[in-house]
Amino acid sequence: MGESSDSVSIDIDMVPFGGKEFLVKTSRGSLSVFVCGDQEKPALITYPDVALNYMSCFQGLFFCPDAASLLLHNFCIYHIDAPGHELGANVISSDVPLLSVDDLADQVAEVLDFFGLKRVLCLGVTAGAYILTLFAMKYKERVLGLILVSPVCKAPTWSEWLYNKVLMNLLYFYGMCGLLKECLLQRYFSKELRYGVHGAESEIIRACLKLLDERQSPNVIRFLQAIDKRHDLTDDLKKLQCKTLIFVGESSPFHAESVHMSAKIGTKNCTLVEVKACGSLVTEEHPLAMLVPIEFFLMEFGFHRQPHFATSSSNGSNPSSPSSHSCIAPELLSPEGLGIKLKPIKTRADIEI
Repeated sequence: MGESSDSVSIDIDMVPFGGKEFLVKTSRGSLSVFVCGDQEKPALITYPDVALNYMSCFQGLFFCPDAASLLLHNFCIYHIDAPGHELGANVISSDVPLLSVDDLADQVAEVLDFFGLKRVLCLGVTAGAYILTLFAMKYKERVLGLILVSPVCKAPTWSEWLYNKVLMNLLYFYGMCGLLKECLLQRYFSKELRYGVHGAESEIIRACLKLLDERQSPNVIRFLQAIDKRHDLTDDLKKLQCKTLIFVGESSPFHAESVHMSAKIGTKNCTLVEVKACGSLVTEEHPLAMLVPIEFFLMEFGFHRQPHFATSSSNGSNPSSPSSHSCIAPELLSPEGLGIKLKPIKTRADIEI
């Protein structure tokens, strides 16, 4: 465990249930890690997508009361931000060497060492999902399971390479300008949400734009450069020894790659959840669609929902059952009501409750 002198405080009102930010010094530079919950509990680590931090990438999921009863009840959450992506970050000096995706994955291992963590569950979004998948391949014995949101596993296509170059040039010459933010919104969210079809949910867009304004452009460029030079993981996916749950929005630009990744891992160890009318950032756009699949997934490891948040067992229902939610109407618990398609259904038959 790191010494208290290596940590800094953060406004407790900005995150659910409080927490503390640690500045973890690794052999490849410092990382901000925001810790929420009881550190005696099993660990769940998160890693966000490009230009996002834990607030802009995961607050929609963790602010949901049902998610709190499921995730914070069972885990201590360690939110790892990419270098220079934390709130109030300074510009990383140009003298600091650029990090590769392997360097970023190795940093995750050093974070675990800092906190004395042996095995963890991982939750990552797109670029963050790639980093955590690579981490799981390099440190197989340290990963209990993977929850990946709109993940990528191949080297960039020509179109993505060109798109990333455009983003990096915009960042270099104009900073976090309006055109750049629009490009990033297309990466994160569905057209329905971006253009206000969901009405009040446009607050998600406003919150994201506000947090993007706080990013340091040179730091975002560094993360983009690492992801732009990533290598293809396809051939090694079958070697993953942990269970994997993949979410992807049907409107995500990474939909095809996420489906490809699921197929390569195989139905024995991987379940794919496709979320209708949703972009890449399922954690923010449709977090409720994640709850039931995550609950079933965690049951495989012996984790259950906090009984206090479930409906009373006096009506004959099991307090730990996914059909006993207090915050979701029963009709919404069907795949159609949640707007999801589960693939493959067959794997659910193997879960012991």
